[in-house]
Amino acid sequence: MPILRLVFFCCWLGPLLSLAQSQAPAHYPTPVESDFALANFRFASGESLPSLNQHYTTVGQPRRDKAGHIMNAVLIMHGTTGAGTSFLSELFAGHLFGPGQPLDAAKYYIILPDAIGHGKSSKPSNGLHMQFPKYTYDDMVVANYRLLTEKLGIGHLRLVMGTSMGGMETWVWGYKYPDYMDALLPLASLPVEIGGRNRMLRKMAIDMIELDPAWQGGNYTTEPKVGLAGAASSLIFMTSSPKQMQKLAPTRAQAEAALAQTESRLYSSLDANDFIYQFDASRDYNPAPHLAAIKAPLFAINSADDQVNPPELGILDAEIKKVPHGRYILLPITDLTTGHGTHSNPSIWGSYLLELLALTEKPVR
Repeated sequence: MPILRLVFFCCWLGPLLSLAQSQAPAHYPTPVESDFALANFRFASGESLPSLNQHYTTVGQPRRDKAGHIMNAVLIMHGTTGAGTSFLSELFAGHLFGPGQPLDAAKYYIILPDAIGHGKSSKPSNGLHMQFPKYTYDDMVVANYRLLTEKLGIGHLRLVMGTSMGGMETWVWGYKYPDYMDALLPLASLPVEIGGRNRMLRKMAIDMIELDPAWQGGNYTTEPKVGLAGAASSLIFMTSSPKQMQKLAPTRAQAEAALAQTESRLYSSLDANDFIYQFDASRDYNPAPHLAAIKAPLFAINSADDQVNPPELGILDAEIKKVPHGRYILLPITDLTTGHGTHSNPSIWGSYLLELLALTEKPVR
């Protein structure tokens, strides 16, 4: 694994992961991208948009039971700054969507939405800049629910899963729509309010952009590079894997070369206003008071070298007890784990996904 690939792999940043990983070979059905316009979408903040575009990618085809209900739909949600197509990497799709694999797309109908503010869905950089509604994870979940029910005609999901931000959305799905899914698989996430070092680093990244005079209150014509550089420093620390980064960049020259390439890619792929919104969308996230309302079996998977959700906090050990059918799986540090980015490597955690699917299998109607 070359150094550059490692640095990007260690991040939860979807666009960077897709740049670092080649697209998966065509051994599963060709992905199809589409859009759904949600008229007069009202946000939790009370703000609204006349039309909210919800972009999404699907892999596979819906299968219906005798009553005509779609029975094989799987929702997978990406991390902060990512997009649904982030999952179309050899690392992820190449180990999940192919023949005989855990989410064989010949068997499952896989939906990969771009969250509000991400990818090709509506976002500040489309023109509203800092006047764009201040969205939250709850808004993302509601928009996806409307996409599934109003556009795709899905009345029930076989599985809801997600990585990082998508993992946090998975917890929200569990209590917000408790009868809508058979199973839940949040990866690299915690079901509590984002505080402590996590929130501090997010706030520091936002502040660095807003303190850059080139940001101009969000009305810039050229990206505020100094602010983005400061934001990138928080981001790289949060998503790093110390063991892997030391192993593959053991000298000053190698480390600085990898950093320079990482920063270059960040500057070319990120928009400052979009970044601010994406990192602040977690500000009122807090499933903890609602965990007892989750009905579906839930496997929460984290890795021991995750700098964003360090296991020594003991949070999941306590909170998982509130979930009626919940299980906490902590992956030990190995030569294969890559910190927070382990969430995108199903070759490590895929056996637990298979176990969850078997546990929640229902007779065909």
